[in-house]
Amino acid sequence: MDWLNYHHLFYFWTVARAGSIAKASEELRLAQPTISNQLKTLEGSLGVKLLERQGRRLVLTDVGRTVLKYCDDIFRTGRELQRAVKGLPTGQRLRLVAGIVDVIPKRMASLLLAPAVDAHPAMTLVCREGPLPQLLASLAIHELDVVIADVPASEEVKVKAFNHKLGDCGTSFFAAPRHAQVKKGFPRSLQGVPMLLPSEGTALRRALEGWLDATGIRPEVAGEFDDSALMKAFGARGLGVFAAPSVLEDEIRSQYHVAVVGRAADVREAFYAITVERRLRHPAVVSIAEAARDAVFGPAA
Repeated sequence: MDWLNYHHLFYFWTVARAGSIAKASEELRLAQPTISNQLKTLEGSLGVKLLERQGRRLVLTDVGRTVLKYCDDIFRTGRELQRAVKGLPTGQRLRLVAGIVDVIPKRMASLLLAPAVDAHPAMTLVCREGPLPQLLASLAIHELDVVIADVPASEEVKVKAFNHKLGDCGTSFFAAPRHAQVKKGFPRSLQGVPMLLPSEGTALRRALEGWLDATGIRPEVAGEFDDSALMKAFGARGLGVFAAPSVLEDEIRSQYHVAVVGRAADVREAFYAITVERRLRHPAVVSIAEAARDAVFGPAA
């Protein structure tokens, strides 16, 4: 049986946190060549590269980032063990590691996650952002407790995952004062008006395009955005009309100083909590699901 050398692992963890071998050398009070040799030994025993040099900097490889996450857990548990055997409080906190699909508006993600923090004030919340396939892969190997997504995990993705629908809501259209006239005669008034759209392939983009095709409306596409916050910022500058989930109406009006020029109840955007469990068990995820059902997505949504 191969044994992992935890001294070597600790040196790697220290270098990764410090950002360089030089800084880790000062922290550990060891010579830099000693640390370098220990890192090479660790990489040799694992059969993978954990760090690579880019110019004058050392950066983590993809495998290195995975190992670092395990190191965080290992050495945190070690500290708790020391406190436990001394009869001291371990300080162990509930921990939620949530993956957020990168196309979900940041405010929407915050709105969905906030009930977990409110219900468990001593919880440590860790958020990872990325495309859905990448997050599902992390979920499958238990690096994540839950993925918050705007589409369910499909059967095409070879990951055992269960979709828990949090709710859905209609869509509101917002505009700066220069496009305030759109409010009169909406939605026909969108014809030929500059409009800002989320990037292709997103659930909201597909829903908007289907609705526009069904109504025969052809706005002028003035911009397409991966980042919904950037889209709102340009909408506030008057570049064009933009759409967002209706549950965020009040906050968008207040933050960006734009007006609601119309609503489309038929343009629905849904949100899901994806887990590896058929039944939700993590207490923080349960809090998210309950709040979404009872407070976030109401009849008016």
